[in-house]
Amino acid sequence: MADPAKAAPGPGRPNQKQRTRKDLLDAAARLVRDGRRPSLEEIAEAALVSRATAYRYFPNLEALLLEACLHVAAPDAATVFRGLEQADPVVRVQEVDAAFDGMIAANEAPVRMMLAQSLELSVRADVAKDVPGRQNRRAPLIEAALAPARDSLDPDAAEKLVAALSMLIGTEGHVVTRDVLQLTPDRAREVKRWAIEALVQAARKG
Repeated sequence: MADPAKAAPGPGRPNQKQRTRKDLLDAAARLVRDGRRPSLEEIAEAALVSRATAYRYFPNLEALLLEACLHVAAPDAATVFRGLEQADPVVRVQEVDAAFDGMIAANEAPVRMMLAQSLELSVRADVAKDVPGRQNRRAPLIEAALAPARDSLDPDAAEKLVAALSMLIGTEGHVVTRDVLQLTPDRAREVKRWAIEALVQAARKG
């Protein structure tokens, strides 16, 4: 039975909406791992949301299954920070960037398809605008990377830092460095590592 708390996206509650979207992706990934090609209705049932809610977050099955494949490939904190528990936050954030770069390189075509699809949906009048169009995977990892230094950062500076790093790390940063600037992978990595260090140091200065 669908959870009433998840059933209606409505205005506000951005964290709840991200969780609902994540629940749908997790459910899709589980069903696919079982060797099935589930329907959107089956995924909604597994995620404990209504079919109508599922259709608000994902307009079709193909969009959901495409992102579910990338969802399971996304880096997780336990893997990224293994052995780096006491490392400087700059190093930890650089590891987050490297982990996303590795995931994107291994899934270049579907990542670009997902980005193109999300941009197309963002301008369609028939798509719900009160639900997140993308899953925010990078910010939680960046926040975890900065955790050892949070007590030494001004709260406003820390918030700005997470936002600034989120613009640099992930799919959009990859597209800018490769397509717009046409940097080699090594040069792109060098530039981003420099930018990460500069941003963290600027936030430390307040």
